[in-house]
Amino acid sequence: MSHSRFGSIRRRSSGRYAATYRYLGVEHRAPSTFVSHADARAFLAMVEAEIHRGTWIDPTAGHTTVEQYGTRWIQERITLRPRTVELYERLLRYQITPVLGRVMLSELTASAVRTWHAELARTRPSTAAKAYRLLATMMRTALDDGLIAQSPCRIKGGGTERATERPTASVAEVEALAELVPERFRALLLLAAWAGLRRGEVLGLERRDLDLHEASVRVERAVHHMTNGEVFVGPPKTVAGVRMVHFPEHLVHVLEQHLDRFAGPEPTSLVFPGERGGIVRPHVLYKHWLRATKAVGRPELRFHDLRHSGATWAAVVGGTTRELMSRLGHASPAAALRYQHATVERDRAIAQRLGTLRVPESVDEVAQMSPTALHAHIRRSAAKRDHQGSTGETDESGRRESNPRSQLGKLMFCR
Repeated sequence: MSHSRFGSIRRRSSGRYAATYRYLGVEHRAPSTFVSHADARAFLAMVEAEIHRGTWIDPTAGHTTVEQYGTRWIQERITLRPRTVELYERLLRYQITPVLGRVMLSELTASAVRTWHAELARTRPSTAAKAYRLLATMMRTALDDGLIAQSPCRIKGGGTERATERPTASVAEVEALAELVPERFRALLLLAAWAGLRRGEVLGLERRDLDLHEASVRVERAVHHMTNGEVFVGPPKTVAGVRMVHFPEHLVHVLEQHLDRFAGPEPTSLVFPGERGGIVRPHVLYKHWLRATKAVGRPELRFHDLRHSGATWAAVVGGTTRELMSRLGHASPAAALRYQHATVERDRAIAQRLGTLRVPESVDEVAQMSPTALHAHIRRSAAKRDHQGSTGETDESGRRESNPRSQLGKLMFCR
């Protein structure tokens, strides 16, 4: 056996060399033996340098499986909401553990993670993104805890979900759906659409949350239904979900009638109780929802599409990304930007109005105008057309000039 300034090297009967070293009072062995004494000495020098740089990882720290670490990781996240815990446990049990669960943390490679993700993404891309985000977060914690030297999760965009565009309903279709469900649920559907509320948010509303004088609703809580049948009431999905939302005034009368017939008199009474007075169960609501969507010929619509439709309407009438974020309770612009596709309809209305600026003068004459003359020409034409639209005058073809806002209304409310 030979001793160096750091560690010791011993030649085994096989002729190979084993290296050991002590750090913080604990003896550690090299993970394998070496062909030559020089190789063993180089290993010890590398470990000593890592200790001095502060990058040394205890080789025994990663001797726990991905499944064991993931289970403990979830249990230690005491601030997670029950629905989130349920989701993480399901992803760990059914998506991560079957392939990677028995692999030691220290032995989990980027190649293994990439292969696992690719196989899952072929058939279930959205689930693959969720599972990858969970695994990557777990590995970041393991890295912070000094259990691994680097994270094996290095897939660019691996946690990004590319959800397909959800369908939207026109105002007329939503009104028709509201007429087809039992009267107890009519105001619920209309408020979910016009205020852009999530199912849990609208089911968690209490009488004190409604201000019919201001035509607004305060969102402070949401009902969460677990897959095991448990129900609990907690804060909305995000911190930004606590918000004040205004709704069109035509809903005031609908809500007044609903409160008189179905809600209790106390400030804390549920606005939309079930027939027995408790929280409405999803399967009860969906039974009537599915029947109504089939009746109007839109069986592909989900209840959450009411919120999607309301957000799209808000974008059509000019809601900015910041305004949509506030209205929908989004914490980041990414989600609100999904609804900006509705501005295509708005842009079409703008293009139609731009066409009304043209007067019978020839194109050549307009093309030869100076910038100042062209600007004055456009202003005169716009003023003339606006005057015709407001007074109901007809154009040269005898057609009544419509107000641009009416045109936008047609785009918004007609499918």
